[in-house]
Amino acid sequence: MFTRSASFYDALYHFVDYEGAARKLHGEIRERAPGASSLLDVGCGTGQHLQRLRQWYEVEGLDLDGGLLNIARQRCPGVPFHEASMVDFDLPRRFDVVTCLFSAIAYVQTVEDMSRTVTTMARHLEPGGLLVVEPWFEPGRYWTDTITANHYDSAQQKICWMYTSKRDGDVSVLDIQYLVGTPDRVEHLVEQHRLGLFTKEQHLKALGDAGLEEATFDEQGLVGRGLYVATKPRR
Repeated sequence: MFTRSASFYDALYHFVDYEGAARKLHGEIRERAPGASSLLDVGCGTGQHLQRLRQWYEVEGLDLDGGLLNIARQRCPGVPFHEASMVDFDLPRRFDVVTCLFSAIAYVQTVEDMSRTVTTMARHLEPGGLLVVEPWFEPGRYWTDTITANHYDSAQQKICWMYTSKRDGDVSVLDIQYLVGTPDRVEHLVEQHRLGLFTKEQHLKALGDAGLEEATFDEQGLVGRGLYVATKPRR
């Protein structure tokens, strides 16, 4: 995934309003689970969300990518981080809220693994807890055969990254090319990202199959990617 780009991941996504997203999420949690005090972020990346959320919750993070976790540990000293797959992780405690944000769930690629991931996250919820999932594109809303370019510009680092958008069945394929320049050198790096395209019905079915209730979907969500929220029964 981010094997080549972990060290400059935050520069790539400098335009994301993490502060606004965290406040929106906090408002959603307070409305649905006002007593929530603990939160696990699955697919936490470099810890941008956790840096903001820790002002309201006792937080922990989990990710498969050790490079991203190294940055998260520096950003959020004292926060426990776990290097594990979101599909089948097993932690020794439960949480009032489990989140999976910024389309991280799509990296499991298949409907079967998405459902397993939702079940695993639900298992780590306290009774009455919330599961919050920010999805990737639905199959009918994903564009193909396009070229996208993004840029980052600072005095010490400049990045140009482009990718083509292809499709392999129900998996989106992003072949990403990076030009990363510093005063010392310019490097060319390549990554391929494969993200599953899941329908709304598939997401809702996974939430129901995991034993969760009161599932809702907000089209806008935190940053325009939508948001699923469901509750673990207290019984």
